[in-house]
Amino acid sequence: YNLNFWKVCQALQVIPAGNYVHYGVREFGMTAIANGVALHGGFIPYVATFLMFMEYARNAVRMSALMKQRVIHVYTHDSIGLGEDGPTHQPVEQIASLRGTPNLNTWRPCDTVEAAVSWKSALVRSEGPTALIFSRQNLPFQTRTDAQIANVAKGGYVLAEEKGELKAIIIATGSEVSLAMEAHAQLDGVRVVSMPCAEEFVKQDAAYREAVLPSNIRARVAVEAAHVDYWWKFVGLDGRVIGMTTYGESAPAKDLYQYFGITTEAVVAAVKELTA
Repeated sequence: YNLNFWKVCQALQVIPAGNYVHYGVREFGMTAIANGVALHGGFIPYVATFLMFMEYARNAVRMSALMKQRVIHVYTHDSIGLGEDGPTHQPVEQIASLRGTPNLNTWRPCDTVEAAVSWKSALVRSEGPTALIFSRQNLPFQTRTDAQIANVAKGGYVLAEEKGELKAIIIATGSEVSLAMEAHAQLDGVRVVSMPCAEEFVKQDAAYREAVLPSNIRARVAVEAAHVDYWWKFVGLDGRVIGMTTYGESAPAKDLYQYFGITTEAVVAAVKELTA
């Protein structure tokens, strides 16, 4: 259950002209049918399941990208933050798999503002599908200026400016943006870059990318509760990535973040190590 049935939904088995289908545990069939709806035209289909069960729909997700169809893939329960269901239900490598899919935009928003922007981006993007990835746990709202809100659509932007001379950059997505912001409060010379959609960020012109991630700042730390390997291209081989290299465990989300070292303290320590 991931809250995708909302107040304007009308189930087809109740109202023949409804707009919502209860597929049951049929992730591949659900996604393949959504591809067909998009190909038919007249509708923008969305499908929803836990991120872990994207694996069952993988061929159909790939086909939506290959056929350049406007299908919106909504995935929730996106990390070890799922908690007690354990490693069978805790996605680790799935976000990297989606980001590696050509012509698929993958958004992992950190709060309601980024979620709204990601939904708009998915609706207006006519040349291909979009994956929207959400957490199970509640996430804090991040304060932004109008300029920052405008930059969310660019996929990556400076969420928190450095205090004093810029010495290091923390890059984060989704539920880990709050950890980055907590680390920022403890550090001088550090900026926080929220990157909800790397695919959109790399499409921006060189001047914008340089303004967000200055090439002369080599001290970079990325933090995401998913497989670490995706982020090396943004932090460089001499940077640090705080995330997962193993499967999860069964425990409350707070305990798991501590156990796997995805914490504010770890981010602060990594920044200090790089700037020492």
